[in-house]
Amino acid sequence: MYFLAVDIGASGGRCILGWVENGAIKLEEVHRFVNEIINKNGVLCWDTDALFSEIITGMKKCAEIGKIPESVGIDTWGVDYVLFDGKNNILGDAVSYRDSRTENIDAKAPISDTELYTRTGIQKMPINTIYQLMSDNLSGAKKLLMLPDYFHYRLCGVAKTEYTIATTSGLVSANARDWDDEIIEKCGFPRDIFCEIVPPGTSLGELLPEIQKIVGYNCRVVLPAAHDTASAVVTVPDDTLFISSGTWSLMGIERDAPDCSEQSRSKNFTNEGGYNFRYRYLKNIMGLWLLQCVKKELGDFSFQELSDMAESANIEAAINANDSRLFAPKSMTRAIQTLCAEAGCPTPKTPAELAAVIYNSLAKSYAQTASELEQITGRTFDKICIVGGGSKAKYLNKLTEEYCKKSIITASLLTEALFTEATAVGNLIAQMITAKIFPSLTAARNCIKNCILNKSSIY
Repeated sequence: MYFLAVDIGASGGRCILGWVENGAIKLEEVHRFVNEIINKNGVLCWDTDALFSEIITGMKKCAEIGKIPESVGIDTWGVDYVLFDGKNNILGDAVSYRDSRTENIDAKAPISDTELYTRTGIQKMPINTIYQLMSDNLSGAKKLLMLPDYFHYRLCGVAKTEYTIATTSGLVSANARDWDDEIIEKCGFPRDIFCEIVPPGTSLGELLPEIQKIVGYNCRVVLPAAHDTASAVVTVPDDTLFISSGTWSLMGIERDAPDCSEQSRSKNFTNEGGYNFRYRYLKNIMGLWLLQCVKKELGDFSFQELSDMAESANIEAAINANDSRLFAPKSMTRAIQTLCAEAGCPTPKTPAELAAVIYNSLAKSYAQTASELEQITGRTFDKICIVGGGSKAKYLNKLTEEYCKKSIITASLLTEALFTEATAVGNLIAQMITAKIFPSLTAARNCIKNCILNKSSIY
């Protein structure tokens, strides 16, 4: 029995088939594609039609290789959304969280930062959906769908909002796990645009007839933990610090209850939803976005080359990786050089030095975050599990181990896909639990643990 995970990140996506064979999870990548922000009349947007076309291409390839999935589920990054009018036509574009429209908009919020955090437990970031909606034109809007919910809707015609992606909006009650009507009313948003929130594992139904004709088969649409980090955390062992390392680095732990205290708010931790209504208690750190931008500016260097060069660079400098000036600068290189100068650090000039500053800055931020987590929770952690594409960054992993003074759980040669494709694996696990391939999340995590212990190749 095959399952299809569509995992779409801010820089690219992949369609990965998964199944269980001889007690191990097996994966087969059937399609990979690029995702880029496009500039539409000065507004940074996502090309949702192009992304949906790539989803369909991946689904068609399953038929071409004779592996028809039992179900399909889609995960993406959080906070971004699509609006519909009363005739189910899209209103405007899917604006990217990196667009400047939310700059300083949080200062105009009709609810205080403290009350908002007490109610939602969500880390204050200008990119959160609540601030995007404050800067949007909602006249004529009849329905709002977060991006993965929108793609699910296009596949099966059922409009629901998956819980983990909903929590990134800053509009969901941390305790009630539903839309916070009081916040929505205070902000002046029309309540009826928000669809019913349902948990990961929910089966929305079968493919629309027109989609069946295009891909050549029928299957069910089953919601994974639709926020990509929530899916990645599905693969993480219990009681372990994790870093979901990609464009963003999300570092934290899984908890059974939210922490909406003032201490937690002051340290800027967030309580995002997880599988089985658990909470991903974490901090958003700028992540490999810094290196992605520098790489684009430098030209013909691979990530591996930059990593090797950074390791041999002779520069001792680090900056605040979460400085707001790094969010969407015209030149990441100049922004990093400016911050180094302000900090009294040597100014990086070569590609090797720039990469070294980025890696050291991220590792330093990880160490500070780990310390804060231990202080807030009153617990000590001796391991950090690194998942996502950044788990392949060996030099960054080495620095993380040195700065954090904790052992690192990451990819070995044979189990690399469990870490680099952790989001897709978590997506698949949610579908497999719904199909009763695994009786529980614990059973699925035990399967992953056995794959690691046995060094099972899952590709």
